[in-house]
Amino acid sequence: MIGGTRLIARIALFSALVYVGSWICAPIPNVNPLFFLVFSAGILWGPGPGILVGAVGMGLWTLFNPFGPATTPVMMAQVIGAAGSGIVGALYARTRVLLYDRRRATMMLVVAAVVCTYIYYVPVNIVDAWVFQPFWPRFVSGFIVSLVTLVSNLLIFPLLFLASRRLYERERAQL
Repeated sequence: MIGGTRLIARIALFSALVYVGSWICAPIPNVNPLFFLVFSAGILWGPGPGILVGAVGMGLWTLFNPFGPATTPVMMAQVIGAAGSGIVGALYARTRVLLYDRRRATMMLVVAAVVCTYIYYVPVNIVDAWVFQPFWPRFVSGFIVSLVTLVSNLLIFPLLFLASRRLYERERAQL
């Protein structure tokens, strides 16, 4: 694990990538690389930095996006949900599958994409339905909409993982 200012710079860079990636993908509803970027931060530097990347990146996005800021309860749920992907990435790295088996790593990436998607959407949909009512129709429709994100994450995670794997190898070589 890297420490000090280098780690802070990496967290800031990945948080900025979350924000910029969200801007780039804003015209396509519910398609966003943020889950993968936060997941990758968790793989590379552990759960703490992964959580920070998710919280800071999503905090920036939810405050300063082209559609206007979210309400405070929804924003808090978004930040917490996005931070969860960093924990999933750290758990993925602990399996050590990155170092050995590509096929198993890809299968676990698919599982990680599903988990990251719903770690975000469960709290966000609960809070959104609670705030904006009626609860059940809004909650169910939120999960239907989340299927777009799920499909995009099932594509994004395996396609971009090679870059994360190379970063992982470079970070481990610097230790």
